[in-house]
Amino acid sequence: MVVPMEQRKDTRFPVEFRSSFSSANVVAGDGTLNDLSIRGCRVFSLIDMKPGTILQLRIHASGDEPPIQISQSVVRWCRAGSFGCEFVNLSPDEWARLHHVIKALELEPYKRAQEDTHVA
Repeated sequence: MVVPMEQRKDTRFPVEFRSSFSSANVVAGDGTLNDLSIRGCRVFSLIDMKPGTILQLRIHASGDEPPIQISQSVVRWCRAGSFGCEFVNLSPDEWARLHHVIKALELEPYKRAQEDTHVA
């Protein structure tokens, strides 16, 4: 089922994070993670996915830290060259790291506005 953008509960942020993923079915690959929210994301990849596939997803949000490990995500939709994942299970530590990234993305426009006023 495809959820129209208007029905999404969480804000999605236009990011370009490197990602990697794997499943028990030996599907594995790399991609570019976009449209990140606290509950899911879109991944652009050359690997074809099927809805319902369960993946372990790694989000490389920072070059300074290890990737955020989403131990279980479910592919909800697929289009040519991309698929959408819902985050189903992650450890409390990884949840805190993801939440920290989302909070930083929420604050980013305000930080830029403050920097612009300080420069002027």
